[in-house]
Amino acid sequence: MGKRRQDPVEVNADGSADLYEISTWEPRSTLDRFAHWLYHIGIRTLRYLVVITAIAILLLQVAFGSLGALGDQPLFAGMAILSAVPALGLAAYIYYADVTTQEPLTLLVGTFLLGVLFAGFAGVLNGIFGRPVQAIGSGFGLVPFLGQVFFFFLIVGPVEETVKLLAVRLYAFRDTRFDAVVDGAVYGAVAGLGFATIENALYITQNTEMTAGTVQLLAASSDITAVRALAGPGHVIYSAFAGYYLGLAKFNPDDAGPIVLKGLLIASLIHAVYNTLASPVTAIAATIYNVDFLVAFFGFVIVYDSIFGLLLLKKIHAYRQAYSRAHEDPDETTIHPEQTEFDP
Repeated sequence: MGKRRQDPVEVNADGSADLYEISTWEPRSTLDRFAHWLYHIGIRTLRYLVVITAIAILLLQVAFGSLGALGDQPLFAGMAILSAVPALGLAAYIYYADVTTQEPLTLLVGTFLLGVLFAGFAGVLNGIFGRPVQAIGSGFGLVPFLGQVFFFFLIVGPVEETVKLLAVRLYAFRDTRFDAVVDGAVYGAVAGLGFATIENALYITQNTEMTAGTVQLLAASSDITAVRALAGPGHVIYSAFAGYYLGLAKFNPDDAGPIVLKGLLIASLIHAVYNTLASPVTAIAATIYNVDFLVAFFGFVIVYDSIFGLLLLKKIHAYRQAYSRAHEDPDETTIHPEQTEFDP
């Protein structure tokens, strides 16, 4: 554990006096033990409640929403998996860029599944707040595009990056094997992969399930799959940024809140700017260069993701260099910080 801050009474005490409930505390009485038990039960119950709610939302999407089409139409499931391949490749690269101990499969799979589950929260919140916020933005007398900008910056970016970070915070972060700052980027990337996978499946089923005919269905789903495959790596990059700062917060508990907030702000901003620029920049590029919209979109995504992907890799590379330097010098202490918590 990190060094506990001490009250002045405790700092100057000679150890002869009992400072219980003066400047120190531990469970002694029945009420103490009950309060201690109730607190931890409450926190644990809240975590389970969050997961159960996420599972319920996913089941409702399968039973009554467009996700149910995945079982009826195998093509949708195949396209959804195919669309996640680029995001998987990027997440795998970030995983192998981790110079510290190899991350356990249980934590990686658990984080991925939570990323899938918590996407439902984003869908619900985006739906609830989307129209009011867009209406406020459009109400300034400018084009409806301003309403979309408000929606991307105030709702979509913050909400989606928060739920992806929650997928890391709720499980992997609490494990003792999350033992380095850079682990946050790895688990953030995996959470982003899970989120992108289910989001891609939703887009593909929602936009092609009404298409009639096998040939038309294949053509429509192929186009949407290509678009979603290009969008997937962005989710990995955004949440890897937020995850890195979550890892930094774990080993700097005194400033954990501002550090986590900084990571979320960075991820949300990059995410919102992408959503805002994707359509207009692509349309302009397609017109100027007289190319297909999908080709122009591909070029936009490559440029945008390359800029922020390289910034992310630069941050991870800086950590790798610091780690290597610390291990080259035997007099240096190894970078394996002890477990610290900032709960709840």
